[in-house]
Amino acid sequence: MLTNKKIIVTGCASGIGAETARLVKELGGTVIGVDRNEASENVASFFKVDFGDQNSIDALVQALPDGIDGIANIAGVPPTVDAETVIRVNLVGLKYFTEKMIDKLADGASIVNLASLAGLGWPNSVEQIKDAANLDFGQVADFVARHGIDKEQARSYFFAKEALVVWTMQNRWTWRDRGIRVNAVSPGAVETPILQDFLDTLGEKAEQARKVMDRAGTPKDIAPVVTFLLSDMTPWIRGTNIAVDGGQAANALCGMNGL
Repeated sequence: MLTNKKIIVTGCASGIGAETARLVKELGGTVIGVDRNEASENVASFFKVDFGDQNSIDALVQALPDGIDGIANIAGVPPTVDAETVIRVNLVGLKYFTEKMIDKLADGASIVNLASLAGLGWPNSVEQIKDAANLDFGQVADFVARHGIDKEQARSYFFAKEALVVWTMQNRWTWRDRGIRVNAVSPGAVETPILQDFLDTLGEKAEQARKVMDRAGTPKDIAPVVTFLLSDMTPWIRGTNIAVDGGQAANALCGMNGL
């Protein structure tokens, strides 16, 4: 599916990123790994970066080659990290990196953003999302204070994923003159090194999800959908957010609408 394709996988050192890198390689792709932690397995080359730092991203973009066929934006931090860092890494840094990479992408390239079930409530956050549309690194602290995002447990993570889902939809046609498409994948709880961080932070919400689910997801449940979207089999999927969560989003939506 990915023979001769050069794919950037951010967050390749662990969890869903590591499994995506493994699967991309298995399917014939060349993996360019990007992470803040060192990684050597399944990557043809590796670049270290801090997605919360604009200068670090600028240096990364300059170092990366041209002719990239896909980007899997998987790197991120959990809600146990401070609110400013969560928004800076999971939203501002991801968007900045992706936009800076457009000129280095091949025509027909695919961008896949790892969103989350946490982004399901984006319709209730439209005004906040609009206010964050052009947010840069230096404005994050003021934005967090203005909206009180640091006052509500895990709100920074939920907001970042809500805004990412919307940004994905808004860019459905932004680069279609070159055949470049962007989509998102939204897992629920996944067995990764940071799962406990989510459980500790979400508390009752996590317990409710545990009661209705047969099990947590695994990276092997998520990575195939990411690689499918990176392949040439999906040129007509644009601006879509695909729930890969064992039915959690469907369950939540039915409950919200009395079904």
